[in-house]
Amino acid sequence: MTDTISATRSRVSASGSKRSILLVFAGLMVTMLLASLDQTIFSTALPTIVGELHGVDQMLWVTTAYILASTIMLPVYGKLGDLIGRKGLFIAAISIFILGSIVGGFADDMTWLIIGRAVQGLGGGGLMILSQAIIADVVPARERGRYMGIMGGVFALSSVAGPLLGGWFTDVIGWRWGLWMNIPLGILAIASAMFFLHLPKNTAGRPRLDVAGMGLLAAATTFVVLITTWGGNTYDWDSPVILALIAGAIAAAVAFVFVERRAVEPVMPLKLFKDRNFTLTTIAGLFIGVAMFGAIAYLPTYLQMVTGVDATQAGLLMIPMMAALLVVSIVTGQLVSKTGRYKWLPIAGTAIVAVALLLLSTMTPTMPIWLLCTFLAVMGVGLGASMQILVLIVQNSFSVKEVGTATASNNYFRQVGASIGTAIVGSLFVARLTDLLAQRMPAGATTAGADTNSLTPEAVKQLPSAIRDIIVGAYNDALTPVFLYMLPLMIVAAVLLCFIKEKPLATTIERDVLPESLEIDGSDALALELERLAAAGAAASAGDGDEPGHDSGDDHERRLVPSNE
Repeated sequence: MTDTISATRSRVSASGSKRSILLVFAGLMVTMLLASLDQTIFSTALPTIVGELHGVDQMLWVTTAYILASTIMLPVYGKLGDLIGRKGLFIAAISIFILGSIVGGFADDMTWLIIGRAVQGLGGGGLMILSQAIIADVVPARERGRYMGIMGGVFALSSVAGPLLGGWFTDVIGWRWGLWMNIPLGILAIASAMFFLHLPKNTAGRPRLDVAGMGLLAAATTFVVLITTWGGNTYDWDSPVILALIAGAIAAAVAFVFVERRAVEPVMPLKLFKDRNFTLTTIAGLFIGVAMFGAIAYLPTYLQMVTGVDATQAGLLMIPMMAALLVVSIVTGQLVSKTGRYKWLPIAGTAIVAVALLLLSTMTPTMPIWLLCTFLAVMGVGLGASMQILVLIVQNSFSVKEVGTATASNNYFRQVGASIGTAIVGSLFVARLTDLLAQRMPAGATTAGADTNSLTPEAVKQLPSAIRDIIVGAYNDALTPVFLYMLPLMIVAAVLLCFIKEKPLATTIERDVLPESLEIDGSDALALELERLAAAGAAASAGDGDEPGHDSGDDHERRLVPSNE
């Protein structure tokens, strides 16, 4: 009887997979392309944008505003997706993202550009997290590695295309097309979601939203980013403004924990942190976010101002890093799905990123371009071996009913790391650059055309060689030491990941409701329900024996419910 029920379940699952998974995956790829292009397309265009809009001193807010807004929304999208379903939420997130692109595309000063980027972030926070959660809705963890590897590969591919497109737009038709291009891509993503996504429907009734928790989380996140952005730059670290922000961040964090302990449906359940794998991967992900986004955000600017290449060429020089990330991400995803082993990959990946940071700290204006590209490729190898695997480890630790919340919470801390990394690197870079230029620029250089607040790569090329060399040296000396500051974080991350428990990857998806794409008759539904009850009874009768939900030595034995430690 059990064999018959299992066969019935396998037949229904296989049938649903053939009809829906590839179409779902195709729609998600369009959305991943949309989100990842937007994160990278500004990197090569940024020096020209801030020069044209006369806002070099506000440069870091173009990237920080997007990351801050998307970070705040991550847990909200994750929790709402678990409560009300992900399809409608997915379409809404894309629509908000398009609106932000329109606002930014028509911006005539830095203020409106930053506002547009913030609105984009409000929608963009849902694009990545909902894509990852939707994959968990339809693909078991054991098979999910190859899909998430491809998703990481698409991110890498679009990260190559982003700087190239940003450079081409800047040099040929104007940087605003980097925002306007999101409109047709967004419409295509919405169409794909409407026609291809068939996900579980909500049957739990009207959800009880954790509004207080969401507000406190947003406040704490905002305070942290403002501290790292303004501290030591706009305001002294011991100034009343920074001290007030630190007090506000601590108060908001304490209040958030208090509220979450009593919330009916907490936006970030504290019980998540009882799972060792979740906690370790979350801390490691935060450190990786600091290093990755802190390094990537300003490398294209460095390449243009120091090596003298144009925006398009700066994008091309980022290809070794993203190509390495693409290949390694896909290969490691396939390897995990084939072998079921994954613990060693993020450990090795973070160690390689640490080596890359050390290498990048040795850059000089006279360094050969090929050597610089080699350093970037090393960074790509490390990121490709770690990023997607950490998400898979988290998802494998929780049931499908909690996978959106768990994935979003893990990604939230990685994005907090990205916010902190971008803000800290930006603050240190801008502060050091301003000081070095003030110290080294000769008197009267501003009247000669070297206004340090309106420098663009093209303007630097037109300056006398003596002044140009001072500016190039200042850019180099302002950025390279920052890479060393991030090195200890990656070493700590590698050590923490050594303590992950390698749980067997689930080979089935346990859910309370069937996807609307699976059309089964009454006998199949009864068989599936009987199997679910039988599995629950077997797990309960195990008592103090094997841990429920884990395989007992046989890699091919099916595990129905991923358990928490």
